[in-house]
Formats: sequence, C-alpha cells, structure tokens
Amino acid sequence: MQTCFAALDQRERLIAKLAVIAGMRPGEIFALTWGRLTATYADIRQRVYRGAIDTAKTDQSVRKAALPEGLLRDIEFWREFAVETSEDAWVFPSERMTVLSKDNCWRRSMQPKLEKAGLGWANFLVMRRTHATLMRGLGVDGKLVADQLGHSLDVNQNVYTQSPVESRLAAVNQLEKSLAVM
Repeated sequence: MQTCFAALDQRERLIAKLAVIAGMRPGEIFALTWGRLTATYADIRQRVYRGAIDTAKTDQSVRKAALPEGLLRDIEFWREFAVETSEDAWVFPSERMTVLSKDNCWRRSMQPKLEKAGLGWANFLVMRRTHATLMRGLGVDGKLVADQLGHSLDVNQNVYTQSPVESRLAAVNQLEKSLAVM
C-alpha cells in the first residue's frame, strides 16, 4: 500500500486512502461533501452513480464510516487547498466545481501512475478488498469490517475478504504436521 500511496499525487492519494483505509466505495468518495465529514467519521448517505447523485447503494450502505486520525489529518490538509468548503461543496470537485467523474479520475490521474509503479492491476475494487483482507489479518471482528464497508457479514467474508496464500500455506502445513503424528 505504501507503493500505491507514494505513486499518487495528493488528491488521488487521499482518494486511495479513503478506499483502502476507510473502505469506502468510489461512488461514496466522489459524492462526499464537506458537510458530511465530522471529527470521527464520514456520513455516507449518497453516491455518484453513472454521473448522477443517487441514494446509497443499499440500506446497509447508509452508515457512518469511521475515519482514523491520520486520514482525518490528510483530509484537513486537503481542505486547506480547497476552492470551496461550504457544507454542500464537493470534497473532490471537478475543475468546473461539479462532481468529479470516477472513471476520468481513474484513467487520467490514478491508473497511469499506478502502472508506472508496477500496480497496473489495481483498481477501486482491489482497494476495498484490501481493506477487508488487512482488517481480517489484524484480527478485527468481521461484523465491524462489514459495517465499515456497508455490507452484510456474509458479503464481507465471502466476497471481499481474501485469504493470503501465506495464511493458507500455514494452515495446510499445520494440517500436514497433524497428520504426520497419526
């Protein structure tokens, strides 16, 4: 993740951190307004879907996504350079102060830099799955992770969380050793 963050410029780095650290969907990130950010969370109530502001994806998607201290500092630093910071202003506006297009931001600003860093395979879904997987690796309760992502526990465990090959290797080594005793 350090390689990813280091490859990106300030705006895109913050977008990536919201996806990886806060586990937010890209539509939720691009629909963020300054009034939806508090000292501890992002109040997720809307998203950008196909270029239009829409309601959150599901009932579970309406949530308070916790924001850690370091990410909040990054947001405040970004706010210092914002042209507009009223309650209804976009956190990541386009040059025309409209909602920023996820696809344009990805293709023009993020993907080329990630490709140069050897991360051309990365995308927003990979970032959310990385959030779920890293949280599991840290031993964070699956229900907490599901709530942070705006998912059910089942979707979090069966779709988003990936088991690292090192963990699977340790498990099969443990099984092999237990069978050798028999």
